[in-house]
Amino acid sequence: MFGASTTAAEVIDGVDLHGRRAVVTGAGSGIGVETARALAAAGADVTLAVRDTGAGARVAARLEAELPPESGQLTVGRLDLADRSTVAAFVAAWRGPLHILVGNAGVMAPPELTRTPDGRETQFAVNHLGHFALAVGLHPALAASDGARIVSVSSIGHLFSPVVFDDLDYRFRPYDPWTSYGQSKTANALFAVGAAERWADDGITANALMPGNVGETSLARHMNPHQVADFIASGELALPPQKTVRQGAATSVLLAASPTVEGTTGRYFEDCAQAEPVAERAGAIAGVAPYALDRENAARLWALSEALVR
Repeated sequence: MFGASTTAAEVIDGVDLHGRRAVVTGAGSGIGVETARALAAAGADVTLAVRDTGAGARVAARLEAELPPESGQLTVGRLDLADRSTVAAFVAAWRGPLHILVGNAGVMAPPELTRTPDGRETQFAVNHLGHFALAVGLHPALAASDGARIVSVSSIGHLFSPVVFDDLDYRFRPYDPWTSYGQSKTANALFAVGAAERWADDGITANALMPGNVGETSLARHMNPHQVADFIASGELALPPQKTVRQGAATSVLLAASPTVEGTTGRYFEDCAQAEPVAERAGAIAGVAPYALDRENAARLWALSEALVR
């Protein structure tokens, strides 16, 4: 069956997505490209939702040249998750049902505190709030499809921090790139729990995942290698074995399209399987913290997120 070394192509093999439509955020690089490739190869029409539409167009052209003729269509849409207006514009432009929404875009560990134009800490705003606003805005399109799936790309980094509800934006505590990243990735998991509860009657499933330790992406562009080395030496960070980008996209594609997880919702996956709970962070290279699947935390985050993006 599927596991840590499985590729996205192996997951999608034999799956027919013709007639289905997908949106993949952050599909201009890394595992977003490979997620889009796999879904299109199975016949889905895929929108690459990207900040840089020129880069997105180049990716789309490359994939079209590489994919077989029976593949789904690829289109490019502008989406900057730090800019609320582009999220609203993307939602307003969408027409018809949406079967698959993959929240893949993200930013990791900028060394200095930065904020979005509306004053939110950047990692929480981009990784969670932008995706939250997108999913809520596209909810009617998801509900209009037959069994829509939402895929929320989280990380083992969620172990660095729960969501600190009293200080999301680091106004009262010193900024730390890792706890900031951690709370945003916890929020990604809690969003899946919240969406699973609220939208089940619409036939929508929502799950979160850890893609793996994928070296071939732009996600770590802000990271200082010396900082990472120091963090590992301190025991605060342990890294699982490295994956290729096509292996890193496998769990996203599994949750987006595989019949093996039909009806599964509100869960956290890694290596193409549901993750086991983990009791403490030190030395952990796998698993999910109970606080990241807690229904009360999810409800509180949902209410707060609604207020922040209203």
